[in-house]
Amino acid sequence: MTRFRFSAGLAALVTVAGLAVGLAGAAPAVAEEAAPVSWSVTPADASGPDGRVAVEHEIDPAASADDRFAVRNLGSEEITFRLAAADGFTNDNGRFDMLPSDQESVDSGTWITLPESVTVAPGGTAVVPFTIAVPEDAQPGDHAAGITASILSVKEGEGTGVGVESRVGFRVMTRVAGELAPAYSVQHLEADYRTSWNPLRPGSIDVVFDVVNEGNARLAVAGLLSIAGRTVAFPAEGESPQEILPGESRSVALTVSRVWPLFAFPGEVALSPTVISASGEPTDEVAVEVASSSTDVLLWAVPWPQLLVLVGLALIILALLWRRGRSKRNLEALLTEAREEGRRSMAGVGQG
Repeated sequence: MTRFRFSAGLAALVTVAGLAVGLAGAAPAVAEEAAPVSWSVTPADASGPDGRVAVEHEIDPAASADDRFAVRNLGSEEITFRLAAADGFTNDNGRFDMLPSDQESVDSGTWITLPESVTVAPGGTAVVPFTIAVPEDAQPGDHAAGITASILSVKEGEGTGVGVESRVGFRVMTRVAGELAPAYSVQHLEADYRTSWNPLRPGSIDVVFDVVNEGNARLAVAGLLSIAGRTVAFPAEGESPQEILPGESRSVALTVSRVWPLFAFPGEVALSPTVISASGEPTDEVAVEVASSSTDVLLWAVPWPQLLVLVGLALIILALLWRRGRSKRNLEALLTEAREEGRRSMAGVGQG
């Protein structure tokens, strides 16, 4: 089993061939051994952790950059940690992750050179240098990787032992210098009206779509959904824009509540992505400007509960009118019969 944790507050859980691997956030990781071990891994300078949560570099092809990270042993015993680098990606939860140890990296995870291991005294911190060397033929744009420090422990269970590799790490983003070509598309857009079957209550509108990063730069995605006379911003107030790595996509789900069904709602999804700079922040530089876009959406919202109520009322009114008409016809028939009976009686008296 593999337990995997990342230092930027990003976590994932991956299970591979009986080996559990984990990457954790800024909190230390704990290995489930006889003597628990906890440790942290963060970017650093020569003196120790420097406050960064990730490493960001812009490097020319065929050039390199040197950096450091710190491994801190929070346990009570000396530990030798295995060090490794691998390609990074965004998992289904929208969190940064990196390839498990049994998968081979093919991109920037292979550009990182670092020691195979480091031994850290109890309560101590080791500063480890590493180098990012960009190949001459590397494509311009953003490339994601991660660096981890791990230990392997064994959990006993019913006569068998399960190897558990626990990894703690941080993100390494490399922007290869060259022309940035940001591009994106909106795909799989779906809109649905959720009917409230209580005719006195409005329903809601759900809109789901994928934003696909088709360029070579990281994008921070934000925008607006306009429908049914309402506007919903994404991300919501107080949230950070969604970050999408090149070649990846992110699903966006939006809800507009308290909407009365009015048969049809035309709407629009407007996106305003921003390129994230090599320092990890959105940038408004003209050289990397990304054009906004809009995608039309048409939603059908048939007011079935209200129509059923109207049909019911119409049936009740028709029934009342039919009954009233029938009663009137019955009364007229009785009156006619009474008149006929009166005439017959008068005729009999005359003949007598």
